[in-house]
Amino acid sequence: MGPPISALPAPAGVEPPTTPAGPRRRGRLLAVLATVLLIVVAGVGVVVARPGPVAGWLGEDDASTQVAAGATPEPDPSEVLAGPDANAPLPTPDGVKAALGPLVGAAALGDRVNVSVADVTSGQTLFAKGADDGTVPASVTKLATGVTVLAARGPGYRIPTRAVAGDKPGEVVLVGGGDPTLAVDKKGYYPGAARLDDLVAQVRTALGGTAPTSVTVDGTIYSGPVYGPGWDADIPTGGYGGAVTALMADGARRDPGADPGGAERVTEPDLAAGRSFAKLLGVPAGTVKRGTAPALAAAAGGTPPPGTELGTVQSPPLIRLVDIMISESDNLLAEALARQVALARSQPASFDGAAAAMDAEVAALGLPADEITLSDGSGLSRSNRISPSLLTDLIRLAASPDHPELAGVFGGLPVGGWSGTLDDRYRGAPGTAAGAGAVRAKTGTLTGVHAIAGLVTTADGRLLTFAVLTDKVPGGTDTAQPALDRIAAALAGCGCR
Repeated sequence: MGPPISALPAPAGVEPPTTPAGPRRRGRLLAVLATVLLIVVAGVGVVVARPGPVAGWLGEDDASTQVAAGATPEPDPSEVLAGPDANAPLPTPDGVKAALGPLVGAAALGDRVNVSVADVTSGQTLFAKGADDGTVPASVTKLATGVTVLAARGPGYRIPTRAVAGDKPGEVVLVGGGDPTLAVDKKGYYPGAARLDDLVAQVRTALGGTAPTSVTVDGTIYSGPVYGPGWDADIPTGGYGGAVTALMADGARRDPGADPGGAERVTEPDLAAGRSFAKLLGVPAGTVKRGTAPALAAAAGGTPPPGTELGTVQSPPLIRLVDIMISESDNLLAEALARQVALARSQPASFDGAAAAMDAEVAALGLPADEITLSDGSGLSRSNRISPSLLTDLIRLAASPDHPELAGVFGGLPVGGWSGTLDDRYRGAPGTAAGAGAVRAKTGTLTGVHAIAGLVTTADGRLLTFAVLTDKVPGGTDTAQPALDRIAAALAGCGCR
């Protein structure tokens, strides 16, 4: 998993805004945002340049400490996909309309196709069709989740999982902080994840001669239902969703070695993680129960008093978690990140609290919060509504040199014909080949719903942002996805002037 894209300084002559823009209706665009995004493909993934503070967010402030003595540093990756030219000719609205007009009316997309296309450097709107209309976004929702959690928590924030002493001698309380990437051991699903076996080693040291006797799991930082409103009936059992709890291991997967996507999930992730923890401690699984960590008590005797912290492990930084969420379209990770927005804004860490907090964060960023209505953070809910123009505004804002903390949303964007959910697209379908390597976007799919939003480089090297949302598709993915892909491919294949 490569580090995220970072926006480079604005081109000469482009003045960034000096004060935050307030909420506004369409037509009063944000101040000019400027960026040059450089994507480098190396090995098996997308690796990008990371100037500025990104290394610090990854815990790499001192590069000299990152290379073992005598080891040869890895060379800089070579550029494969050329960066866009900030001075490339700007497409005209008429040119874009001529290229997209016949495609947005394709019968395979149904009769509700809402589109927004804008230039990243100038912010000029180049094409709009139902651009301000709230539309079911499916997994494109994750772009809003990524931007809002990076804004609310910061790219370097890590989610803790703690162990504290319980009320009874030998009782260990495992306190979930909302890290779904937590692993049992080194065979965990997520790279670089915090591990329960590391936490157990800390607990044994802290307990000294006291033998652990039982495990209590505390997931009370979350509240409300574990399944989202508006989810299809098969989501809890279909492998793409599952119970959302503050404590889980390997994204609640029964088998952390399973392929990404529709992996079988445990029905009670908190208890399953607690049993794995108990096994590592040498405590019978039958002792595992739900409860609440006690408040810190006064010391008594030689044993740690109730509430004493026995150990802590921390997730990878949010900038990494956002990468994974977007590249793999990881729904449970998305719900966890949405709850981090809620916690940062002192809202309940529930579906309702997270949705309200994300809406508030969008408004705080100076974007029109009346164009986003959420019920979850993953996009599994059919109750979600986002306008295409809000998505293109979010992308432009994340690309702004004034908001380097938001640039992490780009690192996991799939590349057309290359990676993630776009790996097998922009290849064989007629009219889509121009998008291979030029389209970098998040996709969204539910039955009858197909969406895509991201970045595309034109044939002249101009960087555009686009969003296409359809939620009344009459057929299946075999006809809808190629029709959707032809829209972005048309932008990639023309100068549109």
